[in-house]
Amino acid sequence: MQSVQHNTMQKERILILDEKNIDWKLQRMAYQIWERNSNEQSIILIGIENGGKAVAESLAERLRKISPLSVELISLKINKKQVLQNDDVKMSTSLTGRAVVVVDDVTNSGKTLTYALKPLLAYEPSSLMVAVLVDRQHKSFPVSPDIVGHTVATTLQEHIEVECNADGSMQAYLM
Repeated sequence: MQSVQHNTMQKERILILDEKNIDWKLQRMAYQIWERNSNEQSIILIGIENGGKAVAESLAERLRKISPLSVELISLKINKKQVLQNDDVKMSTSLTGRAVVVVDDVTNSGKTLTYALKPLLAYEPSSLMVAVLVDRQHKSFPVSPDIVGHTVATTLQEHIEVECNADGSMQAYLM
């Protein structure tokens, strides 16, 4: 593992997933999504802004290459400070009777995913799955991802950051 000193935060960042490893994990996740939705003709990926959106974009591109699924990509912004505003989420496309996968970069407590899933249930999708690139397994909320790229055991004080670059490449760091 590569250790990087980050000057602005004075916190050590340890590289846990490089671009090559993330690429492999995203490809495996795309195959898992296709396998679990092989009876569908189309699928909707909803990426939670910001990191989840980047992961969803990569998964959508991969799914289009490896499967016959028609893939639609939607971005979802979650307001963690004013939770009740999340109930007013308006989708640009109908989710009713459709297969939906909510995508995020990292799960910590499960709070963000809970806030994302709650308003989506009102749209009555035929199925609703959760895919995350990195799962920390410190759940305070009863949400567990269906598809996980990488699982990391951390302390409560440590954090995982997925860095998304302009060229679409990503790296994950333990901080």
